Amino acid sequence: MTNNFPWLLRVPTIFEPVRKNLFRKLEAVGETRLGQDYYLVRSVSEDTLHDSDWSKFLSWNLPMEHTWPCNARKMEGFIEKAAQTLKKKFAHRKPQGVFAGPLNPGSPDKYYKGLASNLRGRVQPLFPDLAVSSVEEQDPEKETLFCLVGKEGLFCGMQSSQQCQGFYPGGSLYIDRDAPDSISRAGAKIAEALHYLKLYRPPLAEGSHWIELGASPGGMTLELLNRKQQVTAIDRAPMDKRLKGAPGLHAVLADVAAYQPKENTSYDAMLSDLNGPPTESIGHVNRLAAFLKPHGLVIFTLKVPRVENLEAPCAVFDEIVHSARGAQLQLLAETHLTGNRHEFTLFFEKRRF
Repeated sequence: MTNNFPWLLRVPTIFEPVRKNLFRKLEAVGETRLGQDYYLVRSVSEDTLHDSDWSKFLSWNLPMEHTWPCNARKMEGFIEKAAQTLKKKFAHRKPQGVFAGPLNPGSPDKYYKGLASNLRGRVQPLFPDLAVSSVEEQDPEKETLFCLVGKEGLFCGMQSSQQCQGFYPGGSLYIDRDAPDSISRAGAKIAEALHYLKLYRPPLAEGSHWIELGASPGGMTLELLNRKQQVTAIDRAPMDKRLKGAPGLHAVLADVAAYQPKENTSYDAMLSDLNGPPTESIGHVNRLAAFLKPHGLVIFTLKVPRVENLEAPCAVFDEIVHSARGAQLQLLAETHLTGNRHEFTLFFEKRRF
């Protein structure tokens, strides 16, 4: 199905070499670059966009049901004009929430971030029946009105956050990857992954037991511990000394390939950010999945060859998913996180087929 309205597609910068081929696969017609990594296309195959091998190369998408090309910075009364237009076009559809963000969130110029905040503040009173007031409250399957604003103008549409592939306008939960107390930048990656997972299932309860493969130096481990999770961390290299004696942590100095949990051990979740061949990494996950509880979670970083075409990463992806299925692991979702490079983050659940 191809709709007659434009779409805003977000393509991670690392996939720029394959973008044109990606757009052909999506049957996208026309393109105008907006912000750093957004593209406005005149039309797209919606079926292919939401359910195909190619959707994993997009980090966010939104139907453009209202576009206003303008220079908002120089326009008198922009916020009021925009707010009244949004009320007229969308209020009768009763979105669960209204959220606005900048087209270029990483820009040192904070003007459009402030403008987006002010626009949302003005729009909310015009939608008195909003069910949610914060991003975290959204039902991922219900429609939200998302708005993005930048030097190119205002771009808005309604869609569920699950279909968009993210709760925020633009999709990304921005996290300080260089926080003073962080052990490594990987901590921000798992934080973003856990946020993304809320699109598909509730968060794990406090005290849930994780097994982490290739945990050293402990950036992801620390993030899990900060969320009051228990972690059995496996690695041949030692953990960062700041984690010594951390409550909830059991660090095992061992090769993942040789590690064998004790009899009657069970885990609620598994985390694998192993380096090395992906078939080898998923082999370790599959073996240890026998110790996962029913509906146990696996977060797996799929390292792929340098992305120079679409077909090679998809072939590796299919091989990994097929292999995991043999261990009763069913793919729940996949995405390319802000912190990912030539890799995807895959989410599995342990289910009896």
